[in-house]
Amino acid sequence: MKKSYLVIGCLFVLALLVMPAQAFTMKSLTITLAQNGNADIDMQYDLSLFEQTAVFFKIADPAAELKSAFEGHAEKPVMVTKATSSSSSVIVPSFASVTLENGRTRMESPSVSFERAEKILNAYWFAPLISPDFSPSTTTIIFPDGYRKIWYDQISIPSVSHQIGQN
Repeated sequence: MKKSYLVIGCLFVLALLVMPAQAFTMKSLTITLAQNGNADIDMQYDLSLFEQTAVFFKIADPAAELKSAFEGHAEKPVMVTKATSSSSSVIVPSFASVTLENGRTRMESPSVSFERAEKILNAYWFAPLISPDFSPSTTTIIFPDGYRKIWYDQISIPSVSHQIGQN
């Protein structure tokens, strides 16, 4: 009886190793802009069992990767405000540029792309075993006046300019 459990267990492990596994899947990315251009960026994602284990043992850290991805847009250090196995949030100072035009405030968010992250991951030896999805199902930029710009299944989004109070 114990032998049959061992055989079944070995076959299960072999099946997991042979078939491609769904890996990191970004479900949503929400960028909420403050009046001063700071951004609260929230990312919701799914992790495979392998990735959840890596996070548990501190081998991988999605929050640190999100922080690193946005540090290029910040004049000051990016601060992680939340990190779980399914979401991460960071505050990025001066993410959007803020200008005054004819007495009105105009904000412009930079373009955002996860293509580099995808290329880096695809260079690893285990890349053929996983199929990560770095294009959020929904990406939303929310301006201080409530104006929203939304994209679906895009790995890169363009810069967005918006005059506050003009929807």
